Amino acid sequence: MATIHLIGGEKGGVGKSVVARLLAQYMIDHEIPFIGFDTDRSHGALLRFYSDFAAPTVIDNYESLDNMIETASANPEHRILVDLAAQTHHPLALWMEESGVLELAEELGISAYYWNVMDSGKDCVDLLSKLLDQFGNRLNYVLVQNQLRDEQFTILESSGVKDRALELGARIINLKRLHTPVMTKIDRNSSSFWAAKNKDADSLNPLGLLERQRVKIWLNHAYNEIGFVGV
Repeated sequence: MATIHLIGGEKGGVGKSVVARLLAQYMIDHEIPFIGFDTDRSHGALLRFYSDFAAPTVIDNYESLDNMIETASANPEHRILVDLAAQTHHPLALWMEESGVLELAEELGISAYYWNVMDSGKDCVDLLSKLLDQFGNRLNYVLVQNQLRDEQFTILESSGVKDRALELGARIINLKRLHTPVMTKIDRNSSSFWAAKNKDADSLNPLGLLERQRVKIWLNHAYNEIGFVGV
């Protein structure tokens, strides 16, 4: 069965592209075939770090978005990975509603998962609430609690929104924060996470022994969390 994984969250700076890169690397490392679509016109992470697996998608062009469903239908053995840039929810939702995307996906046997990436702030809780209001049980949800700012998601816990999501069958995973200088060096080198955890003699600014070790520990934890949800 084909599966579409939408990596979103609407708010900028919460780590959507990092999650998309993690899922891409997870599928590569676990030999899971996938096709990526990148909606970020300025600095698409999938196009930058995993260009062999990804293609650009124009978020406000129905024909471009249609290609995601066409690709999923034609390649049922592949996962479809979509990195949604910030502020793309409205055109995406409009396309989904006006085109009957979720209804057609169900007819075709395509499962749709929305990975809602969020930090511990109230903005993310409010956006999640709106997402649940709009799509209800028509989507499968994965709440990615990205520990960028805080390890405690107390606002989400006390809001009632988490309980609503769980009632709709949502899964919740935690993404630890990778040491900031290490992530900065990975991005500066335009390295995949595989390259980051392995010795890269060709890099002008390679990660040190302990830096690579931190990447390995971070990846192992992230992979365990992703494995709990499954792709």
